[in-house]
Amino acid sequence: MNDEREDLIRRITETQRDLGRLFAQHRSSLFDSNLTMRQFRVIMLLSAEGSASGQELAAGLGVGLGTVTGIVDRLIAQGLVSRREDPHDRRVRRVELTTAGASLVADINDTGAGQLRRIMEHLDTETLRNLDQATRAIRAVADKLDSEPDQ
Repeated sequence: MNDEREDLIRRITETQRDLGRLFAQHRSSLFDSNLTMRQFRVIMLLSAEGSASGQELAAGLGVGLGTVTGIVDRLIAQGLVSRREDPHDRRVRRVELTTAGASLVADINDTGAGQLRRIMEHLDTETLRNLDQATRAIRAVADKLDSEPDQ
C-alpha cells in the first residue's frame, strides 16, 4: 500500500474515532441504562440475530455458558430479554429481546442517527453527494467481504 493511501486510511479512521467520541458526549439511552459491556453485547447480538441459545451467546461473547447464564438472568431481571423453549428442540432455551429490549436498541440507534443527521444538514449538497458515493462504496465492500467464506 502506498504512503498516500495509508495516510488517508489513518486520517479517516482517526476522524471516525473522534466522531464516536463526540457522539458519546451526547446523552443517549445507552448511557441512561445500567448495562455492562457484556450485557450490551448480548443485547446487540440478539438485535442482529433475533434470538440465540445460551451456547450461541457464549460463542459470540467468547465466554463460558455459566457466565452467559448470569448475564441473561440479569437482563431478564431488567425486563430486556426473555427465555423460551426452542420449538425445534425442547432441550434448548432461546433468548430474545423483549419489547423493552427492542425499544432500547431502537433508542440507541435513533440517537446516533439523529446526531449524524444534524451534522449532515450543515453540509453542502456536493459534499453530501460525495459522502453518499463513499458510504455506498464502503457498504458494497462490506457486503462483499461479509459474503466471503471465513479465511
